Amino acid sequence: MRINALLLLAITFLVGASSWKKPAAQAKPNIILIFMDDMGYGDLSCTGALDYQTPNIDKLGFEGIRFTNFLAAQAVCSASRAALMTGCYPNRVGIAGALNPAQKIGLNTDEVTIAEMLKQKGYATGIFGKWHLGHHKQFLPLQQGFDEYLGVPYSNDMWPVDYDGKPITDENDYRKKTYPTLPLIEGNEQKETITDLSGQDKLTTLYTERAVGFIKKNRNKPFFLYLPQSMVHVPLGVSAKFKGKSKQGLYGDVMMEIDWSVGQIMKTLKENGLDKNTLVIFTSDNGPWINFGNHAGSTGGLREGKGTVFEGGQRVPCLMRWKGTIPEGLICNQLTSTIDILPTLARICGTKLPDNKIDGVEILSLMKGNINDTPRKYFYYYYAQNELRAVRRDNWKLMLPHKVERTYESVLPGNNGFAGKYGNIEVPLALYDLRRDAGEEYDVKEQHPEIVAELQKVADIAREDLGDALQQKQGKNVRPVGVLKE
Repeated sequence: MRINALLLLAITFLVGASSWKKPAAQAKPNIILIFMDDMGYGDLSCTGALDYQTPNIDKLGFEGIRFTNFLAAQAVCSASRAALMTGCYPNRVGIAGALNPAQKIGLNTDEVTIAEMLKQKGYATGIFGKWHLGHHKQFLPLQQGFDEYLGVPYSNDMWPVDYDGKPITDENDYRKKTYPTLPLIEGNEQKETITDLSGQDKLTTLYTERAVGFIKKNRNKPFFLYLPQSMVHVPLGVSAKFKGKSKQGLYGDVMMEIDWSVGQIMKTLKENGLDKNTLVIFTSDNGPWINFGNHAGSTGGLREGKGTVFEGGQRVPCLMRWKGTIPEGLICNQLTSTIDILPTLARICGTKLPDNKIDGVEILSLMKGNINDTPRKYFYYYYAQNELRAVRRDNWKLMLPHKVERTYESVLPGNNGFAGKYGNIEVPLALYDLRRDAGEEYDVKEQHPEIVAELQKVADIAREDLGDALQQKQGKNVRPVGVLKE
């Protein structure tokens, strides 16, 4: 009996061994990138927002990582988006400012976008929202690596309508002369036009519904979903679901709907069994447009805002969640930027980097909890037509002499959708220790001349590489912007 029992045990072991299979390799992760427009560092509950709550967005950080020193590549729309898509400083790829409907340029199709990079690994790619990298067909998302596109091709205020929703009748107003009716584009064709504020009210929900549908349709294959919201750029629009719901007014209502949108995305992931294998990234293109007053966001106490190289213009929230890979509740205080997203996704998804030079660095080690690593040491603050206005090493920031044409200091903001005036200031050479002085109020260059000398050398390296209009220097490694083929 004992022999038979042993024989049976041996047979069972052999059968089990022969039927055992190596566990399947983890599937390539899905990527969701939510990109806000003009949302400031202080506009989330977890960063100090008042009179409204953003629980779904905050939860991304609670269940993942929140970066506190995360910089948009430049403090304005098109430039910031070009950097996000290519992993390059925008001036390297020829994009400056905010492209308008009269321009005949766009992101050069020779550049490799995140979408094109991920398609090499079989990803489905979709974008639902604001593109702003060229509105002509040759520059639209379907020619830049995306399979699907629905959204507006540029900022939602680029239309012949005033901020109160009334058509502009003054024939001398540049908006009347320059801007057509705001188009909503699907694929490569205009789907409809947005002619009044009620059309703006529909955008957040429309983008969200299409994003949810894209997730469901591609649940059995890896996908890259890019959701660049038109909000909270003015003119603000919010659906009836949230109008009048916040104590802060319309801006708070809009932020509540954005938070709902994130909640819908996360709910869809869970319902389709994608919760554990999806990296969700939430961040913003630049800081708040402060002179719009109660229709603008908050920098959380940082200096200045959109359109400046002070921290209020470029430091933005960034939260990432990837269940099982990013430990829960991480706070990372290291210097990071939107240009670091492309190389990080290349590492995660196992795809090769573009052949052209990029400026981003891979930050996966930080995401995995090694928050004392320092993958990024330097950062260049460019603005306008290739003006190098500041450079940074770790927490030391050297402000280079330049003129700010849109300072918000010492001028009152506007109200109820209308902008206040800008001021002008001359910014002198100054050194800020952001570890102690995130508000950039105390110039310490006299106390640290060695840091000033080091950072001036860094600025010279940047000028050699990318140029500097303030010193009439052309960069050796910049590439041409895309030009419309007539």
